[in-house]
Order: sequence, then C-alpha cells, then structure tokens
Amino acid sequence: MIENEYDYKTMNEIEIIQANIYGYDKPGLAAELTEILARYDAFVLDIGQANIHSSLALGILFRTTRDKSGFIMKDLLFKCSELGLNIRFAPVEEADYAAWVARQGRNRYIVTLLGRRVTARHLADVSKVIFEHGLNIDAIKRLTGRMPLVPDENDREKSCIELSVRGKLSEEGRKSLQGALATLPEKGLDISFQTDDIYRRSRRLICFDMDSTLIHAECIDELAERAGVGAQVKAITESAMRGEIDFCESFTRRVALLKGLDESVMEDIARNLPYNEGLERMMMILKRVGYKTAILSGGFTYFGKYLQQKFGFDYVYANELEIENGKLTGRYVGDVVDGRRKAELLKLLCQVEGINLAQAVAVGDGANDLPMLSLAGLGIAYHAKPKVKANAQQSLSSIGLDGILYFLGLKDSQIDP
Repeated sequence: MIENEYDYKTMNEIEIIQANIYGYDKPGLAAELTEILARYDAFVLDIGQANIHSSLALGILFRTTRDKSGFIMKDLLFKCSELGLNIRFAPVEEADYAAWVARQGRNRYIVTLLGRRVTARHLADVSKVIFEHGLNIDAIKRLTGRMPLVPDENDREKSCIELSVRGKLSEEGRKSLQGALATLPEKGLDISFQTDDIYRRSRRLICFDMDSTLIHAECIDELAERAGVGAQVKAITESAMRGEIDFCESFTRRVALLKGLDESVMEDIARNLPYNEGLERMMMILKRVGYKTAILSGGFTYFGKYLQQKFGFDYVYANELEIENGKLTGRYVGDVVDGRRKAELLKLLCQVEGINLAQAVAVGDGANDLPMLSLAGLGIAYHAKPKVKANAQQSLSSIGLDGILYFLGLKDSQIDP
C-alpha cells in the first residue's frame, strides 16, 4: 500500500493527475469521490473546494502509478456521471509539480477589497494592478455575508473580498504596487495590501485613538462649546490635526481656555457621546477572539474611562484634567499624551503582553497618531485626514470600525452568532 514514501521500482511508473470536478453541489460528494482514490491507494497531493451559490468546484491533485491511473479515471468518470457532475483530467509533469511545491509559502500577500459594495470594476482594476506587478492571484474568498438583491435602505451594507496573491516583489515594487492601488479612481473602496506572514495571522493587541476614531466627536471641542470658547478651540484643534502646529503646544493652549468649566459638564457629555459606526460589534468580536484592546488618546482620561466601562477596553491612557473645587483649572496633570507618547505606550503594552510589535495594530485619524501607526505591525488610518492617509500603512474610509475585522482576516460566518 502506498503511504508517504515512494515504493515504485522506477520514477517512470509515477503519474501525477489533476482532476477538476464541477457541477451542482450536494452532501457526500467528497466522500464518494475520495473513496475511489482510496480504493486504488492513490496519494492525494493537494485538494481544494469552492462553492458559489449551489455550484461546486472541486480540484484533486493525486499521485498514482500508470497501471492504476486508467482505472481511477474511468471510475471517477462513471461516478461523476452518476452524480450529475462534470470532470476533466490533466496530467502534471514531475518537474512542474516540484517547481510548484518550491513556490509554496513564499512571497505571499493578502489584498483586501472593502466597501459598501465591491463591484466588478473594483475587482477588474485591482486585478490588473496585481498582474502588472508580476503577482498571481491563487485564491479569492468573500469575508462578508452574502449580498442581498435589494440594497439596505440605511446604506449600512458591507462587502469584502480577500485575494491571496503570490510572486516576487522587491521593496521598490511593493511601493509601486501600493501606490497604484492607492490611486485607483474608484470611490467608496478601501484596499489593504499586507504580507501574509506569521504575524498577520497572530495579531494580539489593538490600540485606538479615541476622538474622531472611536467617537464621532472631539471631546475638547465639546467642552469648549459649553465653556463658550468653541470657535477658538476648534481652530486650534483643526490646525493640530493637520500637523501645522505642535500637539503639546496646541493642547496646552486649548486646555487653558477651559478654565472655570464645571465638572458636571463632563459627565453630561460622556453620557451623550456619539459612537462611530461598528464600534460595539468590533469590540464584542475582538473580546470574543481574545484580543487585548487599548485607548491611547490625546483626549481626556474621563471620557476614555467611560468608554472602558461601556465596551471593555483593557487599557486607557489619556490626559488628566486638573479639577479644583468642582471646576476645571485650565491645567492638566502629568505628561501630555502626544504622538511620541502614544508610540512609547504602544511599545510598553507589547512588552506587558509579551508580544512582538509586529503583532500589534494601531488605529487613528490624526497627525499625532502617525508615530504609532508606523510602529505597529498593522497601522490603519480611520476616516483620516489626507496627510494621515498618505503616510499610513493602510486606510479605512468606506465603512465603520468593524471593517477592521476584515483587515485582520476574520469572516462574518466565523464571528457572527
């Protein structure tokens, strides 16, 4: 009986055959077809199956001997006819098989297409860029649930297609490919390009900015409105987010304008924070699959702690406002959590959790998030300013926060109840 070792008299007796089977899917097909291979002691070298709607596409690459190959193909042909399936056979040369094996696991990348809808134009344009850079698509799968025929009236649909590609790509070639993907004219589509390595498959920590990332607001602007200095603070905030002025300087100037505001205002704002789309679903699933989560914010600890209690974040690092006699003093306590500090905290949390930086994810929208976005194994600019998107590894602008789950390779059918 043929096991894992060759027991043939000569290599000339070996035959490698690929069987491609397609037709209407039904339970038990794989069992009946592989039973024939087992009957003749054939050795399965590779097998793969895909289903679209009710249609089956099954490929089986097997090794046998010339004295048995004819019987195997005849029995498979008769069985497929009985089951209403079509089958085609293709011989594979040993040299071609050896070359194919040598390429396995090397130079593999993942391209993720994400938006409200992924269209044929999106797929065509992305596939063309991949081809023009010498890469080959060897697997395509849908990560989101099946698309309804009637669009959602609230436009809250999500569509995600993941492409597994392989080929040699220099650092210059990678930059060229990512640049080409970033400049595609299609609107409403986010495209992630990642190396498919052990770190991508073992992310363990996700660090988030808070204001305009987890929540659809800048808390300091909300406080400023209550203090009657909204226009002044907002102007400083926008300038800082664009990277035009130093964050520490802008933070000190903005906090000073809040002097005299009653502490009770903070509680009222916290209770009415507008959460960004997908936050609750994202946090539920991240906790379910064992991720550690952190808020690293240039905003305020008060609001970060509120989100921690509501959604279960593991860590919160933000700025502490000084309060005396129930009033804000216009000063803060401790060091400012700016871009540099966020990067330091990311490193610290990786040490605490005992993980490599490549296993960390960072998500933010402002210029002060760029240090941690560039440091993490996966940095995602979320609905970010143009400067931030241009300098981040990846960007997400088409859907809500739960789109991050697809960049991690999670699939709706695996994570939703």
